[in-house]
Amino acid sequence: MEAEYTLYEQQLARQLKRWEIRQQKTPNVVERASKSLQTGINNLIPDKVHKTITATVKGIIQTTLFGINYIPAQEPLYDVSLADRDAKAEELLSLYKKIAAAEGAGTGAGGILLGLADFPILLGIKLKFLFELAHVYGYSTKDYRERLFILYVFQLAFSSPKKKTELLKTIKSWHVISDSFPPAAAYLDQVDWQQLQQEYRDTIDFRKMLQLVPGIGAVVGAWANFGLLEELGVAGMNCFRLRRLQDKVNIKSKEQ
Repeated sequence: MEAEYTLYEQQLARQLKRWEIRQQKTPNVVERASKSLQTGINNLIPDKVHKTITATVKGIIQTTLFGINYIPAQEPLYDVSLADRDAKAEELLSLYKKIAAAEGAGTGAGGILLGLADFPILLGIKLKFLFELAHVYGYSTKDYRERLFILYVFQLAFSSPKKKTELLKTIKSWHVISDSFPPAAAYLDQVDWQQLQQEYRDTIDFRKMLQLVPGIGAVVGAWANFGLLEELGVAGMNCFRLRRLQDKVNIKSKEQ
């Protein structure tokens, strides 16, 4: 397969294999202890609160994924090398990390109320970034299936290793399974929204809780948001890279 790739693509394919392995590694002692603590805290939170948070996350993501406001004005990039796409993606990520850091610093300096407001704002920034990233790699978000792909990428970035394994399988098989997807609304009914919001919240909890501490909120807010966008950027770029490499193989196979 690598024989069909340029030298850059061959090197990238090997990097992606190492990245996939890291995504599926068994959690270490500290990570397991942290997850156990978070699970215990979740069990203490009333079911009504969980349902409220779940409804909020579901509402924000559905509105974003299936509204028109987040679809980039510029058309997807076509006939561009993967190396050039990566360079543009790095520029985009750098911009969004700065935007997220500035937003985190502003809300972090505003105390608890603004700190809590940061949650939906940051979620919107992350999803907007993924929409623009899709266009950098040549996939139009006017197609609802591409917006569903964004949802998988988002989950992969902020899920447990066990969940990441399942998500990676779907992402790597996207060219096969996306054609069989039901209408968008019917598919979203099958999403486990509570699991999605809990995994996402568990991933960002510690950093975002520190943001609410008086006196250090602004610094922590900037640091937390910058890091969270970095994690999302790495996951997003690698998922789209996997698709571009697979697309090249598929096109070559059809030509033969």
